[in-house]
Amino acid sequence: MAGERLWRHPDFLKLWVGQTISRFGSGLTGSALPLAALLVLGAGPTEMGLLAAAAIAPLLLLGLPAGAWVDRLRRRPVLIAADVGRALLLASIPAAALSGRLGMGQLFAVAAGVGALTVCFDAAYHAFVPDLVGRRRVLEANSKLATSEALAEVTTPGLAGVLVATISAPLTVLLDAVSFLVSALSIGLIGAPERAPAPRTAQRPLRREIAEGIREVARSPYLRAIAGYGAVQAFFGNFIGALYSLYVLRELGMGPVLLGVTIGVGGASNLLGTFLVGPVTRRFGPGPTMIGAVLVGGLTVFLIPLAATVAGAAPAADAVLVAFAMMAASQAADLIYPLYEINALTVRQSATPNSLLGRVNASMRVLEGGAAPMGALTGGVLGDVIGVQATLFVAAGGILATALWLAASPLRRLVRLPAPAEGAPPAGAAPDETESGG
Repeated sequence: MAGERLWRHPDFLKLWVGQTISRFGSGLTGSALPLAALLVLGAGPTEMGLLAAAAIAPLLLLGLPAGAWVDRLRRRPVLIAADVGRALLLASIPAAALSGRLGMGQLFAVAAGVGALTVCFDAAYHAFVPDLVGRRRVLEANSKLATSEALAEVTTPGLAGVLVATISAPLTVLLDAVSFLVSALSIGLIGAPERAPAPRTAQRPLRREIAEGIREVARSPYLRAIAGYGAVQAFFGNFIGALYSLYVLRELGMGPVLLGVTIGVGGASNLLGTFLVGPVTRRFGPGPTMIGAVLVGGLTVFLIPLAATVAGAAPAADAVLVAFAMMAASQAADLIYPLYEINALTVRQSATPNSLLGRVNASMRVLEGGAAPMGALTGGVLGDVIGVQATLFVAAGGILATALWLAASPLRRLVRLPAPAEGAPPAGAAPDETESGG
């Protein structure tokens, strides 16, 4: 069967195993790091916003140079070095906690350092996948890798809650450090020779190479639409990201275990969505699938701030249960997100020449994620000024408005994956049907 072909691709399997384990580790840290700030150090809304911003601020400083740098090098060594670096940074948190020296300053520094290495990893990773499996199977590869991420989202939040309650949040982070080392080993074991970077006849200024990636995004109406939606959605979405744990724990009265279970519901829905990507995209096309997904998501996000209102109107004995049901319902809507995200990534990889993939990946990350630190900071400050629930209503309104804007974009007519622009073929690229290592 066609869906089984990548399971017989030995080098893809190595990548998939490493990334699956790494995603599980990162899922633990995703819950444990903010819980360390909240439960160990007593952080408030502004500090939570600063912590979220520290993790994504490196995009603003390093995103574009990292993309140009990745296009100059073989991508696999970049992936390995980034994994090892993230492991060492995360391991410093339990070390400091055990010595009694853990503070918010270190959490900010580690979040920023891991974020910087993640910028380099992602720029190389999303360029490495199509080269490894061939462009013809990029959607399938992205779907399988997204399934691993969804499986991690199902299991790790609840597990993280239990681990935080038993061994503490800092020690839970140590498991993520180990997972990055496993990922580095798995990538190192890939046997297929990596395609060499495009020949460079002369050293060009970095800013010129960066500009080429930005122009490629600006040239494509599809990439422009995806980048514009991503930037605004990231701004408002990080209101929620910065305040979610605080809102659930303090305003809804749910504990760490219920918080983990709630997020796990989203993971289960997200997992189901990854299996729907192929058939739904074949039925409707990538563009209509993406637009339908974001419109549904823009409506269901209102369940998050409404949870406090509905729970407040319920009998006191039932308030936590009602709040849990509302938050679980909002997480259940994560079913639709893979339909957008996997298609958006695949459109980007399909439309971009290989020689520009690192720069386009980085440009898209910066354009989409550059607004995220401002969103996290704005959300944290607004949470202190107008209240957490009111801030979440603002976020929901912004996300819905952005979805309506995307529905009016050229993506609504994209029924087949685009190809790289004529006249700019991937440097040294093999035909689509080439399958390295398999």
